[in-house]
Amino acid sequence: MSSLAELDRQVVTCRRCPRLVAWREEVARVRRASFADQEYWGRPLPGFGDPNAHLVVLGLAPAAHGGNRTGRIFTGDRSGDWLFAALWRAGYANQPESVSRDDGLTLTDCYVTASVRCAPPANRPLPSERDNCLPYFVAELKLLGRVRVIVCLGGFAWEAALRVLGPVRPRPKFAHGALFELGGYTLLGCYHVSQQNTFTGRLTEQMLDDVFTRARELSHG
Repeated sequence: MSSLAELDRQVVTCRRCPRLVAWREEVARVRRASFADQEYWGRPLPGFGDPNAHLVVLGLAPAAHGGNRTGRIFTGDRSGDWLFAALWRAGYANQPESVSRDDGLTLTDCYVTASVRCAPPANRPLPSERDNCLPYFVAELKLLGRVRVIVCLGGFAWEAALRVLGPVRPRPKFAHGALFELGGYTLLGCYHVSQQNTFTGRLTEQMLDDVFTRARELSHG
């Protein structure tokens, strides 16, 4: 792979997982009533951000009516509202929200991507679907030559990163704030910015801010 642009083209045309292809396209065809007048993306999502980034934020998968609608990971859903606001507060984003691919959002020293590139039913990709997608993350890391820290949003992303960078035994357990160095990278665990965590207070804005403060220290230390 010679460039991120070439990788992006491969990602958006991927049809490796029949279950995910059927689901993402069904969601795009039926649409949620509140977005009935919008054309859904309905394809896999590439990562995006600064090609010279020292920090990668690794999520789980696109939301059915978020990234699968807008065409950019974490854009247009409640999880993204939390993530981009935190990246803005930390100086990684030029604005605190992202609602569409062309809303002017730019990231500095940060790149955002996902373990699985298609929206999965019930937000639960199968292990085989994760493994089909991981070569894209491998390629991203090779092309993002300055990355030093990977913030893993949730245990699924933590496990995906370990599979890409490992093998390692014993396997380090995911926890909020967990740190593990592997393959020249520092993995930093963070509870996922899902509504299940943010609405219940399991993840607070301060906790999220602390993660990105730590990520900047580690990536430039």
